[in-house]
Amino acid sequence: MKNALIEVCGRAFWYKQPLFATFGRAGIPDELFLKYEHQAKFKIARQLLGDLEQMEDEGYLLQRRLLTEMCKFRDLPDKEVPDRDAGLNALRTLKEAVRGYDLAVKEEVGTSDKPRSGTQEVLRKVNERRKQLQKLNQSFISLAQSDDRQARGYELEDLLCQLFAVFEIRYRKSYKSGGEQVDGFFSFGGFDYIVEARWRKNAPTLAELAAIRVKVDRKIESTRGFVVSITPYNRDILQRLREAGPANLVLMDGFDLALILEGRVSLVDALQAKIDKAAQEGIMFFPITGLFTSRFAVRGATVHS
Repeated sequence: MKNALIEVCGRAFWYKQPLFATFGRAGIPDELFLKYEHQAKFKIARQLLGDLEQMEDEGYLLQRRLLTEMCKFRDLPDKEVPDRDAGLNALRTLKEAVRGYDLAVKEEVGTSDKPRSGTQEVLRKVNERRKQLQKLNQSFISLAQSDDRQARGYELEDLLCQLFAVFEIRYRKSYKSGGEQVDGFFSFGGFDYIVEARWRKNAPTLAELAAIRVKVDRKIESTRGFVVSITPYNRDILQRLREAGPANLVLMDGFDLALILEGRVSLVDALQAKIDKAAQEGIMFFPITGLFTSRFAVRGATVHS
């Protein structure tokens, strides 16, 4: 049963946010799984179930609640899963096992309207994160309306630092290294990222992006570059940059950042999607709108995926 549940977590979900939402609906406190959020989904599930087993009766009930939530799915909970057949097969295997052992949770009489403390804590933290994002989004909008271009660049560095803190990703603010200015630094998925934050009138030129690539190349081999340019990138320049060398840069623009600050997609899922595209296909700039399969309105504009 445990192995079947781990298989579903790893194969029926592509991005971590829908998986974490399922954990939350099961009443699992988010501090139990968020401490593993930078690891692979299979490993997250395995370690989480191990932690729940140590909680005895309460942990056993939470595992049964998670089984119940998984068995509610009639289709894959994450439409971006690349191997749909494997995901559906994992769900089917889990449901057959649950029926065989009658492990799904049946709500006890008189307790269905009584929220669990773990669920309340999850909701509290979700609401707190939403409030922090709203505050950062307001700051971003104010910066966009400012005429002080130099100040906007410095404020963008601070905003990124606060954004990563909201999602509990360790982030180092701007610093100097060997006479070079580094706008920020973070680690994600086993790699280190040198941040370049730009809020300028014009899009980065080929020479500017190539210079960032050289800066990254001077660091240890596991280091990559993460460039945030509020001004959109030029497609021709990106193509020429790709032809000129390896894809050791991951790029984000102002539209991507706005979607994250508006709470439409989590920073963790955005980073994972961009890194996956860069690593698997050499695409240094993957717009976050590519995560959405339907059209939606953003700040009054209609955007198509």
